[in-house]
Amino acid sequence: MAAKGEVPIDPARSLSLLWGTHGKVGRSGLTVDAIVDAAIDIADRDGVDAVSMRRIAEQLGVGAMSLYTHVPGKSDLIDLMTDRVVGELYDDVDEPSRVHGGWRGALTYIAERNWELYQRHSWLPHLDHHRPVLGPNTTGNYEAELRPLDGLGLTDVEMDSALSLVLTHVAGTAKALTTVKQTTAESGMTDAQWWSVTGPILAELVDPERYPVSSRVGTATGVEFDAPSSPAHAMQFGLDRILDGIGVLIDQRRSS
Repeated sequence: MAAKGEVPIDPARSLSLLWGTHGKVGRSGLTVDAIVDAAIDIADRDGVDAVSMRRIAEQLGVGAMSLYTHVPGKSDLIDLMTDRVVGELYDDVDEPSRVHGGWRGALTYIAERNWELYQRHSWLPHLDHHRPVLGPNTTGNYEAELRPLDGLGLTDVEMDSALSLVLTHVAGTAKALTTVKQTTAESGMTDAQWWSVTGPILAELVDPERYPVSSRVGTATGVEFDAPSSPAHAMQFGLDRILDGIGVLIDQRRSS
């Protein structure tokens, strides 16, 4: 249900906003761009749940109801925010294709750029976009990220699936990293501090003869990362395995 002052979700309206010029200035001096900039600023500082028309209005020094003339609903605003920040990824649609290392180097570059984007805007991987945001920047990125896979023998659906596999993995590990940071902030303890207390106690409680494999592996992981896990390591390790699998598929298509 839409909040007070909002109108129901309308995909056509959202597309019109995404692809509009955003240059029209309202009586109060408001523009869509100013509203989106303020919303992103709030999300970067306090998380996307903190974004509301009231908070944006306070930051811009206007009445909350005046925002709805430019951005009718929260869903429209989230789409605009998403398309705006993903515009930071590439300068042009051929940027990933220019990276050395062929398709593997390009996909590694794509993963790293998205990972960095999620660090700047930690709210982004927490958004639940079952349906893609079909704005100009998102569309341009899709083109840029698909081009390195074109002409390798993969079907169009396989190209899309391979790219989705990489991007979903990056988003998942980036989300885990933001959870680590949030847990650190809320608990007042870093993972290293938590592990320095928990590790010795756990060693006393868990019988390594009863749980030999998990004791060995858990201890090795804790020593390696000084924490129960490392999202950054998981991102790189998983990416390498994903690229290995895509490479096998490409070889199969080429040989057949």
